[in-house]
Amino acid sequence: MASTRSDWKKCFKLDARKLEGYLLIAAAAFCYGASAALGKAVFNGARWVHGAGIDPLILSQTRSTFALLVLVPVLFIARGPAVLKASRCTLLMCGAMGVLGICGANFFYYYAIAKSTVATAITVQYTAPVWVYAYSVLAGRDRATWLRSIAVLLAFLGCGLVALTGPQVQFRSSTIGILAALGAAFSYSFYNVIGADLLARSSRWLVLFYTLLAATIFWLIVNPPWRVVAQHYSSREWLFLFGFAMISMLIPFALYLGGLRLLDPTSAIVTSCLEPVFASLLAAMFVAERLSAWQILGIALVLSQSVLIQLPARGAVRTRSAAADDNL
Repeated sequence: MASTRSDWKKCFKLDARKLEGYLLIAAAAFCYGASAALGKAVFNGARWVHGAGIDPLILSQTRSTFALLVLVPVLFIARGPAVLKASRCTLLMCGAMGVLGICGANFFYYYAIAKSTVATAITVQYTAPVWVYAYSVLAGRDRATWLRSIAVLLAFLGCGLVALTGPQVQFRSSTIGILAALGAAFSYSFYNVIGADLLARSSRWLVLFYTLLAATIFWLIVNPPWRVVAQHYSSREWLFLFGFAMISMLIPFALYLGGLRLLDPTSAIVTSCLEPVFASLLAAMFVAERLSAWQILGIALVLSQSVLIQLPARGAVRTRSAAADDNL
């Protein structure tokens, strides 16, 4: 009888940890979606900042830089310098995650937008759950189940409906645009897979710091500071860039790593498909963009997969939950 109670307590603890992971990923997706709606409002001509004059490259660069500048003093005050001690292997993995994951996803996504449309870019990018799931199964990290396969399919279809069926969507594709969007999908997939490996061995704050540091250094090489200064942005534009970095990078990235620490990469990336849902809903509420019936169906599909992805057998769950407590 005591053994049975102990098993129930262990199951409850596991489920609670998984639920926490899903909620953290959902919160990160909300922040990303809110920043997308905010960016759309700005580039549509919001009166409080001349967003049309902000280069997308600088927008990507300042997201990492400002996030890092805020994170450093917070970490030293709250955790102390000891939190940043890492092995050479961990540093190399964080560097790869920062450059190939974060910077790669940002660059390819914006390049895909430039060569095609936002709808094309975001739809192809959100094939990432398919690639992560396929890799996890082939590499023996995950067990293929009908429920997980259906959840991945629903996430993909739902994102496609949300992105491609709006009243004002214009679908324009090109070979280079689709290839760039695929590059964003692969970068995003890589970021999730390597991030899960890093969080199994290191604190999420260490991963957050060194990943942002690698991304910041990479952008400084690609676009040196004097080129940024030469843009002559106003104080209002700099304030927007700082606030945008907090909403679109530091806060959601910390939340996402917290969720990825508790979930397997497939569950995390499928749950992140809530981002275009939140972006569309917020745009409908604050940017006066109407939702079509097909978009509402797509939102329903994405929400349904968020429930399905929590139902696989316990044997498919990653066995890193116990170690996660030591890496808070």
